[in-house]
Amino acid sequence: MSLKDQNIVIFSQMQFDSALESTNYTMAKHLAKDNKVYYVDRPYTWFDYIKFRNTKGFQTRKAHFFSADNSLIDTDIPNLKIVISPPVPSINMLPEGKIYRMLVKINEKIVGNRLNKVIKKLDISNYIYINSYNVAFPALHKLLKPDLTVYHCVDPLIEPYQTRHGIISEDILVKDVDMVISTSKELSRQKGLLNKNSYFIPNAANISQSQKALDPGLKIAGVLDGITKPIIGYFGNIERRIDYQMVKELTVMNPDKSFVFIGPVDSYYIKESDFEGKNLYLKGAVSYELMPAVLKGFDVAIIPFKKDEVSSHIFPLKLFEYLGSGRPVVSTDFNPDLKDFTGDTVWYCANAAEFTEALNVSLKDTPALQKKRLAVAADNTWEHRILEIEALLELNLKKKLGQTIVFA
Repeated sequence: MSLKDQNIVIFSQMQFDSALESTNYTMAKHLAKDNKVYYVDRPYTWFDYIKFRNTKGFQTRKAHFFSADNSLIDTDIPNLKIVISPPVPSINMLPEGKIYRMLVKINEKIVGNRLNKVIKKLDISNYIYINSYNVAFPALHKLLKPDLTVYHCVDPLIEPYQTRHGIISEDILVKDVDMVISTSKELSRQKGLLNKNSYFIPNAANISQSQKALDPGLKIAGVLDGITKPIIGYFGNIERRIDYQMVKELTVMNPDKSFVFIGPVDSYYIKESDFEGKNLYLKGAVSYELMPAVLKGFDVAIIPFKKDEVSSHIFPLKLFEYLGSGRPVVSTDFNPDLKDFTGDTVWYCANAAEFTEALNVSLKDTPALQKKRLAVAADNTWEHRILEIEALLELNLKKKLGQTIVFA
């Protein structure tokens, strides 16, 4: 069973040119192998328009903001196009209430008008609409005419800027779409209370990218130059999920190891004392293309997430990327469901003492253990996940239209 030759509009929370690979855009690229996909970039607000006007991202979008006839950006995948919307009013700082909800409708109309013009220009009569985690526009699909509406929930809403309005907006969205796909069991269970047509499909690895770390000829990324081995590395966003207290304990307990964090930093969550220590390095963000070269330089890859009331909702993309690179992986035990997918190939630790023990054992890695990790990664690729997503889209499209459809 495979979805083919369909038009799919994905309205995403993530920008297509984000510094780090996202679940949203990865899904779009894989769906575009057999379907025509239109990835609607997260709309700039007027605040963004002013703040980022001297950036590369702004220049990429500049010619497309105010021209419906010139709103598409080509990608290196023939079937994948990026749709740029006009900037919308900045409203998130407003209190929840009638005025805010009225302005949400205005923003939805701005984006909806642009999308309808693009759809008309391209002569698209039938399509699937997927809202990929953009809860700021919960009723946008009502202004369109898709054959199937889907909400793709990739994370819990946690950040203050999300929860201010997002909890209400997400409930509106979940209740009204035809189906919901979530990336963790707990998220799927919660969404299932509002929409019984709710499914769990976890994140996966881009094996073709992370496996490049196994290439003997690949040079280790320069960002790791001068850092003493062994390197205990983290690659990803540095934000609220990280257990900063435990990381601090680890650096003290392991003075013989270098702890390196590579990725964009959310300064809201990092205090001056969070990342101090002679053996701790905060190196900033690098491009996704450099990920294999970075992972090759790690002796052990880590996921030091805190265990809290929402951690069971999280199914991190980096888990299988790490495994696909062949690196030993040590994680906190923030989500017990992860063991169902990784078996005994990943250490899950409750505290710094267990984490330290796991690091020491992992540094004695063997080819046999690496082979097991690569096998687990191979079973959790995006190729596998996209087949599951396509099967669900096909099943629900048939159900929605109430007729038998045969996809080529």
